Amino acid sequence: MAVLKKFRPRWWPSNRQAPPSDSRPNIALVPPVNVRYDVRPLTMSQIDECWRLDQRCFVDGEAYSRDTFDYLLTAPESVAYRVVMQNGAMAGFVIGLLEPEHTGHITTIGIAPEHRRRRLASCLMETIESGFRRRDVRIVRLEVRSSNVSAQKLYLNLGYSVTQRLPKYYSNGGDGLLMVKSLDC
Repeated sequence: MAVLKKFRPRWWPSNRQAPPSDSRPNIALVPPVNVRYDVRPLTMSQIDECWRLDQRCFVDGEAYSRDTFDYLLTAPESVAYRVVMQNGAMAGFVIGLLEPEHTGHITTIGIAPEHRRRRLASCLMETIESGFRRRDVRIVRLEVRSSNVSAQKLYLNLGYSVTQRLPKYYSNGGDGLLMVKSLDC
């Protein structure tokens, strides 16, 4: 599925100025280290929150449109999860699709920038793989930007291997890598 480039809403409309820096409250951008997370199914009722988080996670033509999320979350082949904090706010998500020949395709995974480096992506990957196994998937595939070394390292550590380079895979011209993993154990 091609990544669709869309305009992002602006947080500060052009006719409104941001408050002066000295009047802004001192808010920590990083959640406390003791924050608790929970993994739950991702459904259509969370589409707007998921789409907004995707806009924060991906730039340069990688973010999906709301219509794409509508398709992904309503498809009968969809396998989707979200990670939430105690207050119910979404910190990350993963969406995959069942494909022919016992194949699962991880279509997108995103973790809010302030929640990265907390093993949330690993947790979501393990959860979606379990969801795929319950639906008789034997091979999982995903695409990753060739310049995204940290994501590639995560996938390699989870047992994925690079099988193909995908020239100009992304809508902004960036190359991708196809990675696969066997779930037969």
